[in-house]
Amino acid sequence: MQTRTIPQVVIIGRPNVGKSTLFNRLVGKRLALVDDQPGVTRDRRSGEAGLAGLTFEAVDTAGWEDEDDASLPGRMRVQTQVSLKGADAALFVIDARAGLTPLDEEIGRWLRQQEVPVVVIANKAEGNSGESGILESYSLGLGEPVPVSAEHGEGIADLYSALVPLIGEKVEQMEIDAQAAAAIAADAGELEEHDPTAPLSLAIVGRPNAGKSTLINKLLDEDRLLTGPEAGITRDSISVDWEWTEPKSGETRIIKLIDTAGMRKRAKVTDKLEKLSVADGLRAVDYAEVVVLLLDATRGLEVQDLKIANKVLEEGRALMVAINKWDVAEEPSALFNGIKGALDEGLAQLRGVPLLSVSAITGKGLDTLLSAAFELREAWSRRVSTAALNRWFDHALANNPPPAPGGRRIKLRYITQVGTRPPRFVVFGTRLDDLPVSYERYLLNGIRKQLDFGAVPVRLTLKSPKNPYDSNRGGGGKFSGGQGRD
Repeated sequence: MQTRTIPQVVIIGRPNVGKSTLFNRLVGKRLALVDDQPGVTRDRRSGEAGLAGLTFEAVDTAGWEDEDDASLPGRMRVQTQVSLKGADAALFVIDARAGLTPLDEEIGRWLRQQEVPVVVIANKAEGNSGESGILESYSLGLGEPVPVSAEHGEGIADLYSALVPLIGEKVEQMEIDAQAAAAIAADAGELEEHDPTAPLSLAIVGRPNAGKSTLINKLLDEDRLLTGPEAGITRDSISVDWEWTEPKSGETRIIKLIDTAGMRKRAKVTDKLEKLSVADGLRAVDYAEVVVLLLDATRGLEVQDLKIANKVLEEGRALMVAINKWDVAEEPSALFNGIKGALDEGLAQLRGVPLLSVSAITGKGLDTLLSAAFELREAWSRRVSTAALNRWFDHALANNPPPAPGGRRIKLRYITQVGTRPPRFVVFGTRLDDLPVSYERYLLNGIRKQLDFGAVPVRLTLKSPKNPYDSNRGGGGKFSGGQGRD
């Protein structure tokens, strides 16, 4: 089931009235894609918004269009209608400069039949150009409109005044509950640097039509994300908070599922919106903990998949690969082994990336995928004590001493872990510029295999003491930076 602890405010309106601009204004960042052409937003997108201490979840929706339910615009409208279920309030956005249209009146009639309180937002009301549209909006029968300019930030204080009577009491109670929970946790000593029970941020990436949105809908057991045979339906990166019950233990875990736009070869991406969508997906990877690269079993592994995987590893995210549409795969055993071999060859810097087979249609393998994702995050978040780390280090050096180029042995003195998520280590020694890359690989492989980090990206940096007689050493600390490896 999906989880929500703060009031939810849904933004509704026809295409190109400024819903996404208002959403970005409320959440304080450019989360939703914005463009002059209508119909940019297709899926519901949510974010935490704040107005003068009034905290709530804002939900951006696709533009409402009067089309057949089976068409893409029609399916988008159905998604918008579903978004109002369970909401605490709705913001009905109209274009004050354009005035009321028949589609606005249709939306207004539908909203009057719902139980959710509605605030009419007369957007683009800067200057005097929107006065007639503001007056017309009274005829909707939804109360006094709030004139705003989402682009310029005008009228936001009036929006706050309109929302407080609708959600203010719930926000106040939420803050009281949060303070009480924090006090209890502090008294119990439960506040830790890394909490393995914390929500897992899980991003799904891949080429178009790999089944990313279908997979998330299957997990949620509802048509939360827009799907269909058309390639490139998803544009924004959509996140959904969800509770998953682990089958073996019965434990409830919270997961933030992140759907992303399909990523094609760069040479094929010429449309402006597609470029924005891909960039948005890459930003989602930056903020994820574990990333699932979803493959299409009917197409196998392609060069573009390897490029996406390398991008994920470069960002230091924990990566796993899932082969979707397993229910229709031909010669599955040969397909699985072929993809596994191609991954080991194409991702030489990190062999053994977890590979699973799933079906977003039947649900096969999805619980296994989620369990593996939590295990992968544990390895990605692990910290090894300095004593245990250096015991391993001494043993690694004894088994395979560093080389001695020119008859002078390279001295590696000690190692320390300087960070997690991803794990980062620093080796201190002398003559490190002469240390072969192959020896660094030896150390990295030992860290992964013998210290139980598994197939997560590990960073290794070499540092040497500064030479006090080096006239070019410059100022600064005791050590100079060497080189970093993954």
